[in-house]
Amino acid sequence: MALPRLDNRAARALFMHHHALAEQPSGGAKGADLLEMIHRLGFVQLDSINTVARAHDMILFSRRPSYRPKNLKRLYESDKALFEHWTHDAAVIPMAFYPHWHLRFQRDAQKLRARWKNWRRDGYEERFQTVLRHIQDHGPVCSSDVGKDEEKTSGGWWDWHPSKTALEYLWRSGALTVVGRVGFQKHFDLTERVIEQHLCPGVLPCDADRTVDWLCNAALDRLGFATSGEIAAFWDTVTPAEAKLWCVQALTKGEIQEIEVECADGRLRKCFTRHEAVATAQAVPTAPGRIRVLSPFDPMLRDRHRAERLFGFYYRIEVFVPEAKRTYGYYVFPLLEGDRLIGRIDMKAQRDASELSIKAVWPERKIRWSDARTKRLESELDRVRRFAGLDKVVFQDGWLRDPV
Repeated sequence: MALPRLDNRAARALFMHHHALAEQPSGGAKGADLLEMIHRLGFVQLDSINTVARAHDMILFSRRPSYRPKNLKRLYESDKALFEHWTHDAAVIPMAFYPHWHLRFQRDAQKLRARWKNWRRDGYEERFQTVLRHIQDHGPVCSSDVGKDEEKTSGGWWDWHPSKTALEYLWRSGALTVVGRVGFQKHFDLTERVIEQHLCPGVLPCDADRTVDWLCNAALDRLGFATSGEIAAFWDTVTPAEAKLWCVQALTKGEIQEIEVECADGRLRKCFTRHEAVATAQAVPTAPGRIRVLSPFDPMLRDRHRAERLFGFYYRIEVFVPEAKRTYGYYVFPLLEGDRLIGRIDMKAQRDASELSIKAVWPERKIRWSDARTKRLESELDRVRRFAGLDKVVFQDGWLRDPV
């Protein structure tokens, strides 16, 4: 019997629907409304690069234009409705998900000990009790508050002194919790002083099977459809083998079904999804036609290969590529119009001149760049300009480039 099929447009619609990009960008952007949005996405990745605004702020702004960074800071640091830990990278995550991170704490502890055995400086494990006592006596600390008597180095990732390494390990393994950031520097406190006691590691038992089941279900519900590998990669806690077994068991129990999904190039890819997914995809409203600037770390683009399969959009961030070898630029933002990724833009906030400087726009090959598109882009850039606290948008000469 032939498998149910999602054509490419329906697949894009369903994926965008689950990522809150198929609807009009509007609605509440603070308090409970903002928390609901983050809950819907699952997490919001944090990143320090501030070319225009930080990644997490751009992610939320693209869905809720009334969003402002202070709203996330209040939800995270004051309301304690979010906690910070890792998925595929550092992220803020709804506090309601915290019990499901106990497995992550255990696995990170094992992984980091193995990874740092020869790669890190010796002696970080001997610093655990010293660091914990310092926090117990003095309250939250950042990395510069510990290990002041240890050798000073260049401060690179590979040059952490033992106390800084201990601090990171204690956070990743659950003994410490990040309580906020100042200038993007993490501040840590004892977990039992931040998290409700009955939820703390060591008090609430870690049920690995239950956690794997929750993580796989939650990943599929946010992806819309996925292979077992994509389910494993979403939170980056479940192993590929565990996700594959979960899919087999869920399929046998009738909780999910297998379908074929049409890629942008017409190829078919087998995926798992909920039974109602095909009907849901057909009912998703037409995505708004306005142009939106997306963060390079937007959840819709996190899995670069999936974005390429669904949208035919090849994207790689070039921050770590030498300038002479870059195809586009240091930090280039994707452009979304309706349900298509139509190009990318190289822009930067010039704070001293209070302007959003537009260096280049590269349309995708099949996109005809019209005057109407330019006007829609100008409208979006004016919104971004106001969000970034700038006075004007300035297009540099030759900003409209030929497709690459």
